[in-house]
Amino acid sequence: MLAAGWAAAAAGPLPGTQPLTGPEDLSAPMVEGIHRFFERRTAEAAMERAARFTPETGEFAEWQARHQPKPAELRERLGLEQVAAGVRLEPGKPAGTLGGRNIVHVEWPVSPDGRADGLFIPGDSRCVLVLPGCGTTPEDSFGLTPGLPPDRRWANRLAADGATVLAVSMLDRRTGAASPDGRKFRYSQREVIWRAAFEMGRTMAGYEIQTARAGAAALRAEIPGAGIHLVGSGDGGYLALLAGAAAPEWDRVAVEGAFTSFDTLWQQPLDRTVFGLLRSFGTAELASLIAPRPLAVLDAGWPQGRLTDDGGGAPGELRDPTPEELREAGALLTPERVRRLWPDGPATTGTAGPASTAGFSRHTDGEAWLARAVPPAAGSTPSGRRLAPVEAAATGAPTDESARQARRFRALLDDTQHLMRQGQNSRGDYWKQADFSSAEAFAASAAAYREAFWNGPIGYLPPATVPPNARSRPLYDTAAFTGWEVALNVYPEVLASGILLLPKNLRPGERRPVVVCQHGLEGRPSDVADPALDHPAYHAYAARLAEQGYIVFAPQNPYIGETRFRQLCQRAWPLGLSLWSVIVRQHETILTWLKSLPAVDPSRLAFYGLSYGGKSAMRLPALLPDYCLSICSADFNEWIWKTVDATTPYSYLHTVEYDMAEWNLGNTFNYAEMSWLIFPRPFMVERGHQDGVSCDEWVAYEFARTRRHYSTLGLADRTEIEFFNGPHTIHGQGTFRFLDRWLRR
Repeated sequence: MLAAGWAAAAAGPLPGTQPLTGPEDLSAPMVEGIHRFFERRTAEAAMERAARFTPETGEFAEWQARHQPKPAELRERLGLEQVAAGVRLEPGKPAGTLGGRNIVHVEWPVSPDGRADGLFIPGDSRCVLVLPGCGTTPEDSFGLTPGLPPDRRWANRLAADGATVLAVSMLDRRTGAASPDGRKFRYSQREVIWRAAFEMGRTMAGYEIQTARAGAAALRAEIPGAGIHLVGSGDGGYLALLAGAAAPEWDRVAVEGAFTSFDTLWQQPLDRTVFGLLRSFGTAELASLIAPRPLAVLDAGWPQGRLTDDGGGAPGELRDPTPEELREAGALLTPERVRRLWPDGPATTGTAGPASTAGFSRHTDGEAWLARAVPPAAGSTPSGRRLAPVEAAATGAPTDESARQARRFRALLDDTQHLMRQGQNSRGDYWKQADFSSAEAFAASAAAYREAFWNGPIGYLPPATVPPNARSRPLYDTAAFTGWEVALNVYPEVLASGILLLPKNLRPGERRPVVVCQHGLEGRPSDVADPALDHPAYHAYAARLAEQGYIVFAPQNPYIGETRFRQLCQRAWPLGLSLWSVIVRQHETILTWLKSLPAVDPSRLAFYGLSYGGKSAMRLPALLPDYCLSICSADFNEWIWKTVDATTPYSYLHTVEYDMAEWNLGNTFNYAEMSWLIFPRPFMVERGHQDGVSCDEWVAYEFARTRRHYSTLGLADRTEIEFFNGPHTIHGQGTFRFLDRWLRR
């Protein structure tokens, strides 16, 4: 009855489903739906932050203790470490003069092997650290070069007023930086550092903030007991806002061109991305962490620039914010909240913002802003005082900016490579709480690591929130099987889809195993399931398995559409999510639906994916226990080297695939550790000798850790690897036997 009914239904929808209508290609609607989903999640995150930000109700101290975001959380998200003790400025050659005082090139240590540099001028006890912004040099800020309008040369004006000033050199967004082996990167050098650092639990913003913190320590060493003022403009303003909230080094903070809504972070250059920032921190929450230290905000000097994906990097744009974005940034800082956060003076209406006190002020006028940021020195008269001439005469020799940028880039890149080499030790420490005494004990202790994997690098989303409402339409009708395209709802904006292949020799009441066959990058389910299509990578392996009697489902995964799908990652990361966050729930919905089919054995649901589908084979079964086994084809790797190593020809640092970055994976989960989350279920690797995604040595090195794990816990027969003489392709020999061994009954 079952087989006959389904065979007869080949001309219509699958029994139990509604007709599927709409476009033939469901991949684009899927990607656009996920964009809308992340847009909604971003708005919801802002509302959730606002609901917690209620210091005007109840006891203020209680609110601070329970609901105010914590600097430690922000430091963790930025990847900040302790600043080394004894940091000192090391003077170099003179850079110029200003008002009879020498401006000097200086360096200071930031990490054991990394150094920063900038320009320094000694003055009175007011120590000011200036972050000029990307593409703006310390020389520009001091007026030694014409890179800035005179009224925005903050180092010049502060130094002319007598302050001690250190202007920091920041890495800019130029392209063409070279790796240690001489190859040129095709995209922004800040993105290069961001990609490598992100995998190791660091951020580009964190590196710059660490540099500023070390500079503050050096200033305090120059003038013991001095207060440190932090002034940032543009990109430097964004960093100053984060630095002021994350660290206590600063007595006052002033930000120019940065106090706006963070909801557009995904549209900005990738190097600004901080994983999970929007879960707890908007501009108001960051301001609350700076309080009660004074904070001055200037709604001017917004950085401008546009990056495209032409060179292989992520698109991004910096622009003036809209009036609505400015309003949203300060909407939570009502006069009552400002009074509680900065209780040292009465709240008044600011010139461009919601409120001002002696501690918080918002301006459009740079003169008033800078006077707030750096008050007069002791003994001076502030009344009617102009901070400094709009431009004080400064003279000096030009700096080799290209050489400076190359040094800075190499120092940061070297740090990511050091972290990569230490990653295996870090992962070893991370896994010390697991119980390796027996298979049962390990499986129980791995539950906490699975949760950490899901809540951390993957990003946890709740289960599907709407009924699947299964729809289908017929695709194939061969002598061996019938095929339908199927669509299922996951969230209001998100669908799951794929192709179901049902063998025609199903007997009434029979329940058979399912093999979920996953395509790779830019693929479609038809690439693996169409019996008439011999794709060079897939060889219709889903159709071949259906011909052998397996029920097969080939899902559409959303890594399709080039830049458009990669921008999903840009939307997801600030929310503490990833593209995998959605894919996991899509597959969970698919598995639930498959288990409802009368011909499916719910205990025998296997996964077999190639390339990006191989990435899926590592992550999805690790989180979804309904997958009874997993086969990773043409992807298993020493994954941390693959994503971070700057010299290997296999590295993603030299490709367009910025979507490969996963937060802090290098210190927590390499591919072996992911296979441990699949344990004790069977797991196999398929690897072609000529597959250019890696080399046999890397694959074997990492698989040895998988093999040892299964073997020492008494289940060596449940894992294997097959090397074959071929390229990036499905071989379908040992893997088919592996499926038969574990799925046939």
